[in-house]
Formats: sequence, C-alpha cells, structure tokens
Amino acid sequence: DWYLPSKNELNLMYTNLHNATPSLGNFGPYYYWSSSEYNDTLAWYQAFDTGYQDGEDKLSQLRVRAIRSF
Repeated sequence: DWYLPSKNELNLMYTNLHNATPSLGNFGPYYYWSSSEYNDTLAWYQAFDTGYQDGEDKLSQLRVRAIRSF
C-alpha cells in the first residue's frame, strides 16, 4: 500500500505539510522524485526548498518520499 506520489500529490505535500506552521513531515530542502513521467527520458520532481516542479533525467539520483494509501 506504499507508493511514489504523483507530481500533483507531491505538490500537495509541499503546500500542505512542508509549508505548514510548524512544518510537518520532516522534509529537507531537496529535490524529490514523483511517479509522473515528463517524457520518455524525464520524470517530474518537486523542489522542497522553492516548490518548483520540473522534469529531470530519469538516471539522476534524487530523493524519494513514499506515501501510503488509505
């Protein structure tokens, strides 16, 4: 029941958890992978320092944050 969040779910985590006062989820100022593909060679990531989303080469090493369905 654990999975890698989509780009929209990851953005909700940034908006509703990371930006909460106090910040929730213990997110560092890193780039986190989403499960959403940008194209054949890129996947979406979320920057947890700025909230920026963009595509990154799938071979790049970024952090992941699995979430649980309920």
